[in-house]
Amino acid sequence: MGRNLLMSSLENASFNIILQILFRCITFVTNAWVIRNVGHEVLGIMNVRLLLLESTILFLSREPFHRACLGQKDEFSWSHIMNQIWLSVPISCVLSIGFVYIWINILPLGHPEYASQYAFGCWSVAFSCILELCSANMALVAQFYCFVKLKVVLDSMHILVRTLLFVSIIVYDRSMALIAFSVAQVGSIGVIVLSYYIFFYWYIRNKPLYAKGALKSKLVPEKVMKGLFDNMDDFTYTSLKDFFPKYEGSFNSLLNKKLNTLTVSFAKQGVVKQLLTEGEKYVMSVSPVMSFKEQATYDVVNNLGSLAARFVFRPIEDSSYFYFTQMVKRELPIHKQDQNKIQESCAVLSQVCKIVSSIGLLVLVFGQSYSKTLLLLYGGEAFVESGLPVQLLKSHCLAIVLLAVNGITECYCFATMTSAQLNSYNYLMVFFSISFLVLSYALTYFFGPVGFIVSNCINMFARIVHSIHFINDKYKDTGYKPLKGLYVGKYFLLTLCIAGCICKVSEYRMLSYSMLTHIAVGGICFSLVLLSWGYENKELIIKSYTKFRNKESKMSMD
Repeated sequence: MGRNLLMSSLENASFNIILQILFRCITFVTNAWVIRNVGHEVLGIMNVRLLLLESTILFLSREPFHRACLGQKDEFSWSHIMNQIWLSVPISCVLSIGFVYIWINILPLGHPEYASQYAFGCWSVAFSCILELCSANMALVAQFYCFVKLKVVLDSMHILVRTLLFVSIIVYDRSMALIAFSVAQVGSIGVIVLSYYIFFYWYIRNKPLYAKGALKSKLVPEKVMKGLFDNMDDFTYTSLKDFFPKYEGSFNSLLNKKLNTLTVSFAKQGVVKQLLTEGEKYVMSVSPVMSFKEQATYDVVNNLGSLAARFVFRPIEDSSYFYFTQMVKRELPIHKQDQNKIQESCAVLSQVCKIVSSIGLLVLVFGQSYSKTLLLLYGGEAFVESGLPVQLLKSHCLAIVLLAVNGITECYCFATMTSAQLNSYNYLMVFFSISFLVLSYALTYFFGPVGFIVSNCINMFARIVHSIHFINDKYKDTGYKPLKGLYVGKYFLLTLCIAGCICKVSEYRMLSYSMLTHIAVGGICFSLVLLSWGYENKELIIKSYTKFRNKESKMSMD
């Protein structure tokens, strides 16, 4: 097999970052339009309550199976993997019924005028989750065989279809905002699922023709054809039936015990991680801490504050997880594995740690001086006059540094832990999640909405300490230093501190007189900080550029 896993992971991360930027830009514009034309309450119901329902169902029913099956192509048979991934569909049905009942009958709504639309929205979201999991098998195969551009196209379609459906219905009748959200949710997922099946039907039919040199298409360029069909000898599917569950005469042939154990481990971990990820939304939904209007404000500021996480960190983590699962074996000690792969994976981990840590520090320093500027541009004077949005965004900047480090270190741990270690970690995650929820609930009464961010920072710091301990212990006495990249460099730190002080002075002296001047000062300081980072990381930049040039040259030769 000639596919390059590292280049595929890097390409996947790059495309995901671009997609996240596109998606967030569209979301921000849509949210701003909804706030001005429909109201904060509706935005709070959609972005907090209904999206929380979607996140809960999908994370608990899809994530354990996807993570357990990823990287297991050589260890288990395809029938076991397909049967395992399809279990997510009936489980999502059961979870949907339970959670929809809770969302409609137990969680307080407080707005009777939206009750019928809200119930319709809950059932629609649940149905869209079940529908999406009907293509989980296709998504897994697409990731196994590095169909990176397929995911880019389908994700783009999802964003565009959902936005067009939502805006079209809202323009027609603004009172149907929750109905519009629900229809857009189901419609966009339906398009994605159908597109997956159409693509693989076309691919299976045309792969033999390409091998014979008989495949010609005016719609698909030859370069794209080569990318799709070259080095795919191990793609053994001959019919769409191969993507569906198979019963071969006994229960042992239906499911694999080891794969089941791994799935259960990830499921336990998933419950806890979901509480940690969406903890503040659960607290908002269960307790009367904030109204839907305040929740909408928090959500808008939270999305702005987590731009780096969504644009950069999450795509990098997803691609890194896939890369590490392919390079490092879970059940084998480091010294018994292929040392070339271990050396490469250590170098990659160190470099990624350095990159995400540097980005996090940039956001922290410049965020203290430009949070108010960003919010003024986004929502105007009326949006920031209370001071709470600015305070929330500045607090988020600290959380982003911890999020950056926690994301990549925890990603490596999850990708390389044995089943026993995952089970042990699950108990620790239970403690983390309970502590996080208790802290969130308590600190909110002392600090208001900022309490959510403070409790999240405390929680992430504890998880970082554990992940660092695990990685150091794994590489003890090996000579490898995979976490060396967490030290970002003295010149970079010095330049960053000086730039932060200059920008803070600029905020106090210039922002009220000339926002453009304040932004220009920040742009100059930012450029100087980037230059200092580049000076200290010349080797990394040259190596990345060389890899990119080699790939471009190879594609040109093909």
